[in-house]
Amino acid sequence: MADYSIGITGLQAAQNALSIIGNNIANATTDGYHRQRVELSPAFASQIGDTLVGGGVTISSVTRLVDNLLESELLKQESILASVSQEFSTLRTIENVLGELGSETSGLNLAIDRFFNALQDLSSHPGETIWQNQVVREAEALSIQFSTLGDFLTNLESQFKLETDNLIESVNALATNIATLNGNIKDIEVGGGQVNNLRDKRDAYLTDLSKLVRIQTMERDYGVVDVTVAGIPLVTTSTTVAMEAGYDDDGNLGISIANSFNYITSLDGGRIGGLLSLKNTLVSNIHTDLDSLAATLVDEVNKYHVQGVGSFGSFSTLTGEAMASESLSDYTNVSDGSIFIRVTNTSSGAITHNEVTIDKSSDTLSTVAAAIALIDGVDALVASSQLSITADANYKFDFIPAVLSSPSSSTFADGTPPTVTVSGIYTGTTNQTFSLTVSTTGTKAVGNDTIQIVVKDGGGSTVKTVNVGSGYAAGDSIDIGNGLKIALTTGNLTDADVFTIKAYGDTDTADLLSTLGLNTFFTGSDASTMAVSSTVSSDPSRIATSLGADMTDNANASRLFGLNEETFSDLGSLKPGDFYRKMVTDIGQQVSLKAMREDNLDAVVANLLNQQAEVSGVDINEEAAQMLIYEQMFQAMAKYMRMVQSTMESLMEIV
Repeated sequence: MADYSIGITGLQAAQNALSIIGNNIANATTDGYHRQRVELSPAFASQIGDTLVGGGVTISSVTRLVDNLLESELLKQESILASVSQEFSTLRTIENVLGELGSETSGLNLAIDRFFNALQDLSSHPGETIWQNQVVREAEALSIQFSTLGDFLTNLESQFKLETDNLIESVNALATNIATLNGNIKDIEVGGGQVNNLRDKRDAYLTDLSKLVRIQTMERDYGVVDVTVAGIPLVTTSTTVAMEAGYDDDGNLGISIANSFNYITSLDGGRIGGLLSLKNTLVSNIHTDLDSLAATLVDEVNKYHVQGVGSFGSFSTLTGEAMASESLSDYTNVSDGSIFIRVTNTSSGAITHNEVTIDKSSDTLSTVAAAIALIDGVDALVASSQLSITADANYKFDFIPAVLSSPSSSTFADGTPPTVTVSGIYTGTTNQTFSLTVSTTGTKAVGNDTIQIVVKDGGGSTVKTVNVGSGYAAGDSIDIGNGLKIALTTGNLTDADVFTIKAYGDTDTADLLSTLGLNTFFTGSDASTMAVSSTVSSDPSRIATSLGADMTDNANASRLFGLNEETFSDLGSLKPGDFYRKMVTDIGQQVSLKAMREDNLDAVVANLLNQQAEVSGVDINEEAAQMLIYEQMFQAMAKYMRMVQSTMESLMEIV
């Protein structure tokens, strides 16, 4: 009967081997399938007399051909590739939205140039409506470009959260599937069974999971695989931990165990890792740069604009924007300093410059309004968190730095001094009190003998020395430097006579007017909120082109245009146009680097997949060859069984 037993083991081994080969061939194109191989070994041998007789063949195991180190590296590289691909596709979209560098037909780069070109045109025609309208039109186009890009980036960042939420749901679902398969595999293998197909199915889930988030795996007994994500035990045997996405205290997107709120904001792999990198760093930096550019243009244009007037002239009333707080200490742009309000009596023509000192730590909108209300000719109040300034009847006000036509103080020794008239537009940037001292011998008449006037700035440095003695015609204007001029009528001057001139380079040293929105050109504080002031857009004659007392000059329009050539610390010491071009160039470089890295990772993953195919893949030709071997084995064992049967029948006939 041992002969029958040997034959049966051979038939069973061949049949099972053919089943394994058939399973291999059936899954030749199945993703994640690992080729299986039958491991045969001699069956238990028995002693018959002096002879040791074999017991046939037994299937010792069905081996799943897998290289664990290779599989681990493949999970890692596919995870990194998924992250880089996510970053690359998003940055490429942003690059396309921002437009090509140097575009001559569209884009923010062109809008910036056109806005400043319009200001340059206006500086040549400060009082003409056509050029005023052009500035408003180009400023609105610029604001639309900024707000469109700002809204796009804001929506994109919101999409990162929604996409991360969706992917976290997939992570939790995959974790549940892996845990379930872990339990099934363990239950079967504890009983001595083998479940290679279940292992393949679980490994396919692990591959899918690694493309979503970088994972670390740990092999346990009985085929169990534990999974961790950034130190979080996502799967432990057959139990899972639910994950969620959310924002930390700094507004960074991250993932954590559900309801723990301990968010991990940086992952180095998977689509989720790419989304976190985009939200917290890559796109966030782009958005910050865009907002910085918009805020710088808004702030710098407004700082100049509030100090000038347009062809509309001085104001009867001004109302600022609604503020979020009464306290000036809550506004980062405001500093200690002063505002200077120029008040004109329209009946008498009398003009005064009035200083309101600002203490950021203690002042509020109400205290500022109260201080302004003390000035003759104007009143101020705060309503709905808006500061309003109103001129009294027969008065107007503005903030232009025009010098008063008379010296602010004078000391003349002779009883018949000349009348001094001051004119011009101060070109300095800091507020100064210039002292002008007469240098002569004794007392001399203007236009005679030797008389000089020494001009010194507030620090005591000599700016210029001018002649008002012989050769000077009374009434002629004399340049005393920094854009200022004086003219003297006939009269007597004595050595050491002195008079002073207050010159204003900045009538809003506290940056209060621009912060509160009084006579500003732009509104808003970032790209999304940037807009042209409704007051200016509805009446372009309010564009503040002038700084001089006659309000017909182009000084303010010129310095507004000059902002295009200024560098700003908030823009990395670059000009506005250069900063934007650098921003676009940087994005282009990032896109190129991400594209190169994606290509390299594609090649690495392809190479690893080829190695995996060599180890675990199904070669149809090789399987067909194995099938022939086992088919022949089955046929041979069947012939052996028939031979044994025939021998037994012959033996029985003899008996």
